[in-house]
Amino acid sequence: MDVSEIIIAGDTPGIEWRLPVFRFKGTKPGAPQAYIQAALHANELPGTALLHFLLEKLRQAESEGGILGDITVVPQANPIGAAQSHFGELQGRFDLGTRTNFNRDFPLIALGERPSLVENIDRHSAVDRLKRHLLSMALGAELVLDLHCDDEGLQYAYVDETFWPEASDLAAALDMQAVFLSDGESSAFEEAVAHAWKHESAGERRTSLPGRLSVTVELRGTGDVYPEMALKDAEGLYRFLAGRGVVASDRQPLPTFGGVVAPLDNVEMIRAPEAGAILFHHDVGEHVKEGDLLATIIARPGMADGAIEIRSPQDGLIVTRVSTRFARRHSDLMKIACAEASRAARKPGTLEA
Repeated sequence: MDVSEIIIAGDTPGIEWRLPVFRFKGTKPGAPQAYIQAALHANELPGTALLHFLLEKLRQAESEGGILGDITVVPQANPIGAAQSHFGELQGRFDLGTRTNFNRDFPLIALGERPSLVENIDRHSAVDRLKRHLLSMALGAELVLDLHCDDEGLQYAYVDETFWPEASDLAAALDMQAVFLSDGESSAFEEAVAHAWKHESAGERRTSLPGRLSVTVELRGTGDVYPEMALKDAEGLYRFLAGRGVVASDRQPLPTFGGVVAPLDNVEMIRAPEAGAILFHHDVGEHVKEGDLLATIIARPGMADGAIEIRSPQDGLIVTRVSTRFARRHSDLMKIACAEASRAARKPGTLEA
């Protein structure tokens, strides 16, 4: 195992960030190469815990000659975000300097333009340099996993339609309960990787990418950082790598994925019509019917008409809900995966900012 650091100079004097990178060299020519990162949103730590245990397993495999394909692991992909707190609370999702989501605005390039990501890189801001380094490393692999988590949620993933159903092995390995099929219309990290693969050269757009995978994995909620969970997830991810031929293993074949599969258009984003305290009537993992009471917003406490009921627009599975118990007007409350498309208008791209 090789451990190195990418040093990112700050945009003001006297500041720099260090990005640790762990690399394993494969022993089998032609074996798939993997790139795995966690905590791009710096306050989402289940993936960091998972990779801590996965690295232990990879070191053991390396000692036994079991690393077949090159593997690159970045367990804390955002040292800039990890240093940004506001009134003692780690922010993590948005850069305080630009107000930009750390998982947006990745360069959308053709794969042949990969060298340009790090050419004259010092002319870019620190955050853009971080994004360019991460994307450049990922584009050297065939399997790219970006580990995130939700506020409160099930184990699920965002998978570009191009990679489904081949990616069902990952869903099964990590015991996911849902998969959202994305439309590839954003500048998030995993979609920037897929964009480069689809546009391997200028003017080209591939619609099939066999053997490749770029995916955002949502490892439950921000508070689900426990040793037992992290170890179980690390074992699942190792089984996925074994199944794809990246590491050697004598484990049994993976089970068939039996969770919910929903295109993004079939995901109901439940939002608050007014500000107020949130009273949830259903938890993540529950199936609801059209018309079921999902939440009550206490918009005007003590008033006879002060409570607002929010009901399910259709049948579905509650995949996520927010951890806060105060809503601003139109803030997100839940995601519900449904069998039919939502009647609410949705722009192409990600579900949330």
